[in-house]
Amino acid sequence: MQKLLIPFVAAAVLAGCGGKSESEKKKEASGRGAVTCDGSATSKPTNLPAGFPAVDGATYVSVKDSGPTYVVDGYVGKGLEELYDQLESDFGTAGYTILFKEREEDDAEISYKTKDGAKEGQVALRSCDEDKTSIHVTARPAG
Repeated sequence: MQKLLIPFVAAAVLAGCGGKSESEKKKEASGRGAVTCDGSATSKPTNLPAGFPAVDGATYVSVKDSGPTYVVDGYVGKGLEELYDQLESDFGTAGYTILFKEREEDDAEISYKTKDGAKEGQVALRSCDEDKTSIHVTARPAG
């Protein structure tokens, strides 16, 4: 009887492994917001802070109002390193304070505070491929 149950138990265990799409796996692996590598541009305003650096070629796919925090997700037709360098420079040019920054092989973050100190947030970048990067922006009142 035990010999007959072993194949059924093994099959049940194996059936429970997997089933997630590549995008679900990538989103879970990031752990820092949505990963958006495609989609149509939203018509909603982003409500990003005044003076927020314009990201050339960005397609913002979704905007969420979560209380006092705005969350904007999209993608840019640039590699992660190029986009990170551009944003780091543009934040400085805009008079923003960079609170924290980190760049790794496939992801990067820049935490910021606006020039007037009223808003703060983070830009999280995730590599979709070598010529496309997901961008996840949060903006909230400083505090």
